Amino acid sequence: MVLLLIAVVAVVFLTGAGSALYPPAPATDQAREIASLYDIVFAIAVAIFVAVEGLIVWSIIRYRRKPTDTDLPPQTHGNNFVEVLWTLIPTVIVLYLFVISWQTLNNIEAVSVDPDVRVHAVAGQFQWQFEYLDANGQVLATQSVPVADQGGGMAVPVGRTVYVTLDSPDVIHAWYVPRFLFKRDVVPGQTNHFEFTLDPSEAGQTYRGQCAELCGTGHRVMLFDVLALSQADFDAWLAALIEKSNATPPPLPSGATTLTLSAENIAYDTLELEVPADTPFAIQFANNDPPGVPHDADIRETDNTTVVQDQPTIDGGTSTTYTYDPLPAGTYTFICSVHPIPAMTGTLTVR
Repeated sequence: MVLLLIAVVAVVFLTGAGSALYPPAPATDQAREIASLYDIVFAIAVAIFVAVEGLIVWSIIRYRRKPTDTDLPPQTHGNNFVEVLWTLIPTVIVLYLFVISWQTLNNIEAVSVDPDVRVHAVAGQFQWQFEYLDANGQVLATQSVPVADQGGGMAVPVGRTVYVTLDSPDVIHAWYVPRFLFKRDVVPGQTNHFEFTLDPSEAGQTYRGQCAELCGTGHRVMLFDVLALSQADFDAWLAALIEKSNATPPPLPSGATTLTLSAENIAYDTLELEVPADTPFAIQFANNDPPGVPHDADIRETDNTTVVQDQPTIDGGTSTTYTYDPLPAGTYTFICSVHPIPAMTGTLTVR
């Protein structure tokens, strides 16, 4: 009977039905330690399951009532050996799991004195922002586009220690990448941190991450990507990001219309703008929300989904001048891509 149970478990995994019981393939050194711990716990759980279920089935068959049985069989009340055994075995298992779990947790929590890359991740409703820091904690460049589909993402080199600090200006968020087998809360007023090292074989991979704490109506859009690059590609990527961050915006074309727009308390100060057709224009945009709450002013079709002109987000407490190419006459939508809510969705009329 025990062999039958083992056969059933084997069939489940060989057919792929058991894949849902296992986490995805680990991508970092820390994730591999978590996966190893999971393997041990899972193996112990399977062994206990097979042993318990096998004993139950054996007892049912061995002590079933036969047609010739007319009296109760002899009753056993207490067995010191069995009682010591079923107390000692679980105690040993629990102590063993405690020790290996403690060791794994300490290894994962350990951080380097001098990591190769420092990233400060800011989680605000409802977008991630990544600041790349030097050894003194000074910001080298800011990546305000969190997903790769829009030309952004958090790029890191493989085979190097990456130290990440986490902050939130508003509510509790959580940094979670499935293939890292790791989640860390982002708590307002508290800076959390962790470290990871991607395996060199992962170069060229992109990992989808997300906020894993329900943080409000826009929780579903709090996605980000981690880009695994070779050291040379990362150096080039970071140099381009630094150059972009320090670039001086080009002067406005002669005769361009300049509008003003501000955001505060996650709302535009106006929801109606108007510019002349076939003429370049600009918007002097001020983000008056607290640091860590990014906004922008994209131009979309009236369906609110088709992007006509995209602009980078700016952090709370900063301002910038967005420039836009000429638009044909018509009605458009100007919208914050981070907070696509009614208070940050206005109408742009081009006449």
